[in-house]
Amino acid sequence: MQRILIFASGSGTNAENIIRHFENSSLAQVTYVLCNRASAGVLERAHRLGVPTRIFTKKELFSQEFIDFIISEADFVVLAGFLLKVPIELTKAFENKIINIHPALLPKYGGKGMYGMNVHRAVVANQEKESGITIHFVNENYDEGAIIFQKEVALDEDDQPEDVAEKIHALEQEHFPVVIEDLILRANEG
Repeated sequence: MQRILIFASGSGTNAENIIRHFENSSLAQVTYVLCNRASAGVLERAHRLGVPTRIFTKKELFSQEFIDFIISEADFVVLAGFLLKVPIELTKAFENKIINIHPALLPKYGGKGMYGMNVHRAVVANQEKESGITIHFVNENYDEGAIIFQKEVALDEDDQPEDVAEKIHALEQEHFPVVIEDLILRANEG
């Protein structure tokens, strides 16, 4: 049984979707949700679903003790709306086993500061005809890890950032858990 550890900073809809996807799985299970914001909705969602949580500070994230804890508790790490840069020690320890989802078609609209509504506002401001999601491995740079999966969605001329966010969220909910499961299956075969 593969252990999935989720890092999240926000409301936790993607984290909840992943937890539910693997609830009765013999392949993998979410064993921890780690969060850097004590007020984040993801903590309540995880608690309700019986998944242990841990709140940490940015300073703790880079401590050897915390890094060792993650290495001892996880086989795969999933970033689900996590906004901090992952320590290089973790990207090395979990090479091709730290997965992130980005609310745009990378390499467009990636990098520091490009998350959530910031991305959707930029997409609308540039009058893009489509947007989408990118699921990628995490390396030492924001949004530059190898792309695993992309799915696009058409945008309407009158779409506002909130409309784009809705379309992207639907793609995230549909594809993120399935892509994670596929990666774990492939890792088990290798």
